[in-house]
Amino acid sequence: MMKKILILLLLTFVFVHPIRSFADMAEGDMIVTLGENLTTEQKNNLLAEMGAPKDVQIVTVSNQEEHQYLGKYVAKSFIGTKAISSSAITVAPKGSGVTVKTKNINWVTDEMYVNALITAGVKDANIYITAPIAVSGTAALTGIIKAYEISADKTIPEDVKQAANQEMVETAKLGDSIGEKNAAALIAKVKEEIAKNKPKNDEELRNIIEQAAKDLNVTLSDAQMQRLIDFFNKLKDLNIDWNQVSDQLNKAKDRISKFLHSEEGQGFLEKVKQFFIWLIDAIKSFFS
Repeated sequence: MMKKILILLLLTFVFVHPIRSFADMAEGDMIVTLGENLTTEQKNNLLAEMGAPKDVQIVTVSNQEEHQYLGKYVAKSFIGTKAISSSAITVAPKGSGVTVKTKNINWVTDEMYVNALITAGVKDANIYITAPIAVSGTAALTGIIKAYEISADKTIPEDVKQAANQEMVETAKLGDSIGEKNAAALIAKVKEEIAKNKPKNDEELRNIIEQAAKDLNVTLSDAQMQRLIDFFNKLKDLNIDWNQVSDQLNKAKDRISKFLHSEEGQGFLEKVKQFFIWLIDAIKSFFS
């Protein structure tokens, strides 16, 4: 009799207090990732910085997971022995794309994260990446993908996760020699062309990379070219939704283009305008 009463009480609790599925997360809902080696004070400070609600779902990221996804692409010493990078992933309106903002991240740029996350299949999310001290930022992607799988109730294949992490590292390394913005733009342009034209062999892939580099006025070494060919060959053979990649890249490009309408962009354009005014006046003075 007592057993039946306990079962009835349990069923009553479940129906009165339904357990919320992560798949039910709605626009504006947040999920947070925290490195497991953060102190309690650091965790509380980061949660406050993120503006996380008191009942926010928290996913812990271990240093072991960081090595699992990054160990093939960077030295173990670079990853370190502690997981401290953290992030907040907020569900964005459908069709809005991926946005990233960072704090205390000194190697991986916002654009590099966006590129890698698009490769992993992430969409419609506003992401904030932070740490209590300055870090490279390579480990943050591990937590973001893990949290996105939970929030979207979607399993991302292991080989795609590996590819996204490799892309982030390769882009950051390339950025050391050709510039961060150029590296991120180059990777995005090549992915866009792969989505549109689906190269059939190394020669076609090389032509795409060479054209993207030419468009950005950057020079790639033979070693860099081969690394990119090897990486993109791996990427195009994976089970990736290239239509979604193209769509998300277009949304990312729309945001980048807003630079020209920003205060910073307008200031830059004004300087260019003033230069040409000065140049015209100087020519007039020379001939008068």
